[in-house]
Amino acid sequence: MRAGFLGLGAMGYPMAANLRRAGLLAAVWNRGRDTAARFADEHGVTVADDPAALARECDLLVTCVSADVDVLAVVEALLPGLRRDAVVVDCSTVASDTARQAADKVAAAGGAFLDAPVSGGTEGAAAGTLSMMVGGDESAFAKARPALDAMGGRVVHMGPVGSGQATKAVNQVMAAGINQAVGEALAFAEALELPLERVIEVVGSGAAGNWFVNHRGPTMVRGEYTGFGFKLALHHKDLEICRHMADNNGGSLPLADRTRADYERLMAEGHGDEDISALYRLKRMLFD
Repeated sequence: MRAGFLGLGAMGYPMAANLRRAGLLAAVWNRGRDTAARFADEHGVTVADDPAALARECDLLVTCVSADVDVLAVVEALLPGLRRDAVVVDCSTVASDTARQAADKVAAAGGAFLDAPVSGGTEGAAAGTLSMMVGGDESAFAKARPALDAMGGRVVHMGPVGSGQATKAVNQVMAAGINQAVGEALAFAEALELPLERVIEVVGSGAAGNWFVNHRGPTMVRGEYTGFGFKLALHHKDLEICRHMADNNGGSLPLADRTRADYERLMAEGHGDEDISALYRLKRMLFD
């Protein structure tokens, strides 16, 4: 397998590095060429001039970009060079209908498409332990499995194209609720003048324990929100996707809507590039 990677951002860069360590990555492309050149120097791969050139070299292409419009633009750009029977794996977080649009474009060019959004943060991307929820044809999933296993610790086929993104939407709503609960509880603990590190240690090992309190609780209570994790503005974007999907299914997501509103307030104050645990800034104000 010769794999190519498109989109070397905070998540894509370490994911591509894991593909290289597995002996699968041949070339990369990034909108900012300096980042691609740095990756190539570090990992001994080539930099493609454009997505179509990358597609000509590879039989598996992994994309990881920020928004729906970016996914469709990258897919359009690689199609002229797409090999017949190549597999395109999109690890971005977008709407299910966007994934289906991309799949239709790839299928018309003779390839297969998998929507494979990920969860686990930058730590999981670096360690190769991401959770990957995958939608698409089972034969394409089987073909891509070595690359998926190189990037993820738990890789699950969820059904046809769009199922991966639907599962990720569920994940993002749940992450919003956990962020709300952990931040509010720790602000409450601070108001009660409890030793916060010990609170995190004991509740994190009990029935209320979860990944977020164990990994973000310590940094949250120290007021550290940068240099790691999942950007607040990106989670806001994802929750907009969730709202769109809920509307299409005749329902609503009150908790996600509340979190979006809180994020909008934080973004207006200049905190959009911080980790989502920056919600703690607002939670502490409940007890001022």
